[in-house]
Order: sequence, then C-alpha cells, then structure tokens
Amino acid sequence: MARFIVTRLLWMIPSLLVISFLAFVLIQLPPGDFVTTYIATLASSNEVVDQAAAAALRERFGLDQPMLVQYLKWVWNIVTAGDFGMSFEWQQPVQGLIWERMALTLILTFSTLIVTWGIALPIGVFSAVKKYSIGDYIATFFSFVGLAVPSFLLALVLMYVAVVEFGQEVGGLFSEEYVQAPWSWGRVVDLMHHLWIPVIILAVSGTASLIRVMRANMLDELSKPYVTTARAKGLSEFRLLLKYPVRIALNPFISTLAWLLPNLISGSIIVAIVLNLPTAGPLLLQSLMAQDMYLAGAFVLLICALTLIGSLLSDILLALADPRIRLE
Repeated sequence: MARFIVTRLLWMIPSLLVISFLAFVLIQLPPGDFVTTYIATLASSNEVVDQAAAAALRERFGLDQPMLVQYLKWVWNIVTAGDFGMSFEWQQPVQGLIWERMALTLILTFSTLIVTWGIALPIGVFSAVKKYSIGDYIATFFSFVGLAVPSFLLALVLMYVAVVEFGQEVGGLFSEEYVQAPWSWGRVVDLMHHLWIPVIILAVSGTASLIRVMRANMLDELSKPYVTTARAKGLSEFRLLLKYPVRIALNPFISTLAWLLPNLISGSIIVAIVLNLPTAGPLLLQSLMAQDMYLAGAFVLLICALTLIGSLLSDILLALADPRIRLE
C-alpha cells in the first residue's frame, strides 16, 4: 500500500503539469485576451481606448509574449515562489483572492458530503431491506423529487422560508459585521449559522442519486449466497448487514470522492450566484468570462489537484473497505 501511495503521488506531478498546460491553452483559445475584453467593457460605457494604450496594457500584463513563454513563467513562479501571478481584473495577487474562497468552498464541500452520506446511506439500506414497503415507496418518491427539482429553484424557496419563517439573513456565508472580520470564534459560529441553507440545497440532488445507487447495490448483495450462509450460521440481521453487504455496497460512495470534490466547486456555481456565496465558483466563472488567465488557471489547477487527491483517497479507502481490492 505504501508503494502504491508513493507511486501515485509521484505520478501527480507530471499529471498536474499536463493538466495545467491544457487549462492554460484552453483559457486562451477564445478570440482576443483580457485587454480585448477590457476594451469592450469600456466601449459599452462610451469610453475609447486607442491602440497605443491597448499595446501598453498588453506589454504590462505580459500578453505580448508567446503563450508558451507565459505558461513557463507562470509555472516557474508557482514552483519556486508559490506565486500564482497577478489577477488582471482585480489587480491583486491571485493567491490573495483564492485561498479564503477555496477554504470556504472546502468547508461547504465537506459539510455537504457529511450530510449527503449521513442521509443517503441509512435510507438506501432501509429501502433495500424493506423492498416494496411503504417506507421504500416514500424514499423512492422523495429521491425522484430531489433529482427533478433544480438546485437554483430550491435555493430561492429556502431563501424565502429562511426570511419569512425564521427571520434569518440570507445571501452570503456571513453576517455583515463578519464579512471582512478576521477569523474568530464568533465568525465561526456565524458561518455555521449561515451554512445550513447551501448545504441542504447542494445535498439534495446528491443524496437522492446516492439513495438509488445504495438501494440497487444492496439489493444485488442481499441476493448473494454469502448472505444466506451468514444467516444459516445464526448471525443477527443487523450484524450481518453491517459486516457484509453494506460494506461491499459502500464502494460507489467511496469512489465518488474522485469527482465529488471538484464537482461541488464547479457544479454549484448557479447556487453560489443565487445565494451570493463567497466561494470559488462565481469567481472562477467571472475570471473565465474576463479571460483573466492567471486567476482562472489557478482555480483550474487547484480543482485538478483536488480531483487527483480525491482519486487517491478513494482508492485507499476502497482498498481498506473491500478485501477483494486488496487482493488484486
């Protein structure tokens, strides 16, 4: 296992280099660059930028250099100094813009993951064990509703409920007095007070799909001979379920770590915009629209790193949970 982990960690280095290069190229594929977008924005406000000023801006931002040179300088600064470059649009170092947003995104992601697993796992097991019962039909109904309702619509409904029924401030993850405040116990409590709305919204669709997956896997495992053998040996039903079929049926839950972490960052952009959340998604979208390549590239690089880390964690956890994988 140790050799496997070290090998995977070493393979992450060339993988990140290749992915970062492809991301850097894709961000610059649309016609024009940040200066072109900036000039178009000024033109919509009846402001004119002459060609000399545009050329000076491109020289200032290094956009007059070949793309490969820009990429190599960017990667070299990241490796040697941890410098992700300067955001063109914000005129600030990229690392100053992304770290708190990424931290809040990860808090939201792991909170959603805990809620999703905590609800989907027992309901999926119950639906399989009590197949075609009233409880199974109710769980199935709510699963289909959860899959069908758009997340942004659920966000609007929960915002209305929070304001009208609970009198809570909605939008953002902090109250006004804590938005720019340094981290403290009071700020953490305020974050927890605002976190439940986005967690519920993001957990609904994931919970609904995982309930169906867990139910299907459990039904498949419950029909296998080893379950019948365990019952014949007198093993209690509860212990039998936890020791054998549930353990094997957990594989899809564990394997979702590879895509769940990046998906909650990139896939929750609409919800984050509706709720005005200071997470990575809206800033990533804005940087892509403005062709702010260093800011967008940093986000894409971090999302890819999360994908690789999630894949490694899922493989390790699968090996720990399923003896058949360790044998292979």
